[in-house]
Order: sequence, then C-alpha cells, then structure tokens
Amino acid sequence: MIEVKNLTKKYGGNTALDDVSFKIRTGKIYGFLGPNGAGKSTTMNIITGSLAATSGTVQINGCDICDDPIEAKKQIGYLPEIPPLYADMTPVEYLRFVAAAKGVKPARLDKQVNEVMEQTGITHMKDRLISGLSKGYKQRVGIAQAMLGDPEVIILDEPTVGLDPQQIIDIRALIRKLGQSKTVILSSHILAEIREVCDHIIIISRGKIVADSSLEELESRAGDGVTLLMSIKGARDAILGVLALYPSIREYRVLSDKDGVVSVELDLSRGVDIRDELFFAMAEKRCAVINIEQHSASLEEIFLSLTDKTQGTPDKRALRDKKRREKMLGNVADKAAEAENGGDEQ
Repeated sequence: MIEVKNLTKKYGGNTALDDVSFKIRTGKIYGFLGPNGAGKSTTMNIITGSLAATSGTVQINGCDICDDPIEAKKQIGYLPEIPPLYADMTPVEYLRFVAAAKGVKPARLDKQVNEVMEQTGITHMKDRLISGLSKGYKQRVGIAQAMLGDPEVIILDEPTVGLDPQQIIDIRALIRKLGQSKTVILSSHILAEIREVCDHIIIISRGKIVADSSLEELESRAGDGVTLLMSIKGARDAILGVLALYPSIREYRVLSDKDGVVSVELDLSRGVDIRDELFFAMAEKRCAVINIEQHSASLEEIFLSLTDKTQGTPDKRALRDKKRREKMLGNVADKAAEAENGGDEQ
C-alpha cells in the first residue's frame, strides 16, 4: 500500500529524517509514535505530499507522491494535528467544499457528505458555524473531511485531542471500523490508545526508525521478562532456600533485610506466574508474605527504552525501576508494622 524508501529530510545542517524506510500494508491500523522532534510529523507531511523530501521516495499503491502527486493524493485522507477548517463555514458547507475539491462526483457528493457526518456524529451540528463548535466537534469535522473521497489510506494525527471520554470511545470505535476496510495510520501521544486500537507499531526517534513490529513482538523484545518484588517476614536463610527451589527464577536479589523483613527482587521469564506457589511455599516455612508485586514492561516503558537509546540516555529505565523499588520498600515497614500490631491484638 505505502512504501517509504530511504527517506531523508534536511533543514540546513539539521537532519530531520535520516534514511527512513518502512512499508504500510493494506487492512491494518498502524500506530506511529515518536518523541517531540523525532521526525514523526515530517514523515507524515512527506507521505501526504505536504512537504518535499530531500531524497528518497514514497509510493502509494505504486504512485509516486512526487512524480504523480494528484493520483497518489486521491488515495489519502489526512487529518493534521490542527484540523484545516474554515471557521466562517458550517460543517455541511465545509464538507461539500472539500468533497468537490477532492473530485467527488456531484451525483454522490451530498450522499457522501451525509455519510461521513453520520459516522463522525456531527449531523446535528451541520448547520452551526464551525467557529462556534467546541474543540471536540471541530476535531470530528476534521476527521470527516479526511474520510471524504473514499480514500484507501487514512492518516490521523492526534485524532482524539480535545475530546471528552465518551467522544474518545466513539472515535476509537470509528477508527477500528475504518480499519476493517481501510489502511489507517494513527499518530498519538496516548500510548493506551495505541495499545487499544493499533495492530502494528512504528516508532521513530531522532529521524530513525527504532521499531517496526506488532505490539506482541515489541513486548517479547523488551528483554527482561517479568519482575517480581516480594517482602517477606521470616528468617533470611529460609526465604532464600525457598527461592532456590524454583528454576523459573532466573535471578534474585536481596534489596533489604531489616527488622525481620526481607525484600527481594526476582527475574522471571515472560509468561511465568508463580506468585501462588511462592506464597504457599513461604507459608510452609513459617514465612509471612507481606507484599508481592508483579511487573512486566508496559508500552510506555518499551517506548522510552527504545527512544532513550537514540537520545543518549540509556539509564532512564534503570532509574524508573529504582524509583519503583523504593516506593515498594517505603510501604514495607508500614505493612510489617500493621501485621505486627494485628498479631499483638490477638
């Protein structure tokens, strides 16, 4: 569907895109992620023909965006981060104007305008001036104009910005529905939205593609699998003896041993969950499990890990893990005190 080859964009001595290549295949919803200044908007502007590349090519269904821009642009619907609206028009006037500009035949123009208004939930606002619409409804009008002309590719840059929770749910449902018949590229800073809606994720950082895979593949590449944090009241030797019985524990570290409470961090393979087994095994050794937390890499952490590598700050994940451990350890003393006080009362 879309093939980007060796795309480079330079502004003077600054390289915004550095030999970027990837493919967008038919019938999927792609999440396009990147930190501010990573080259995300530049890439989308080049794909849509809004910006010229320094070098490289973009082909949409075999049509080169530079050599055959009119034919290529017919196949793209684009919602930029700031919707291109005319405030002195009503939504229906504006959408008719856009449909005519996109070459929609007069016989189908009104029908198609009504369809996109209904799909985006703006029919009841069609006769109000766009200048008087809320930000959420302006965003919906912007999405509607991207759908006009029945393009095969729809590119949405931050489509849910400014929407209330119900509108966000409705727009996400619309995006999923579009993905059943269209190729959708969704740029968003809301990573939970990407996780919920997208089939495939492309991450760009400092002008380079650092990930191009499904979410499942990204998670499997996260590397360290699952981390288990435990605080146990009991003899240190007895606790470590129990941990030594489990080959699925790749490594364990004692974080603290204070006032009879041992806090440990366990590294497990992804997909392994031995919390119940450990709880009962500790109980058999008269060791009380005060706290147990299982943690696997979230999309946010994967994103930060991949982009941190190119930003030259590879230690941020370690700092986050340290803060997480410190937070857990900060609660251990309180929980241990509660357990001790409960025992005294009985």
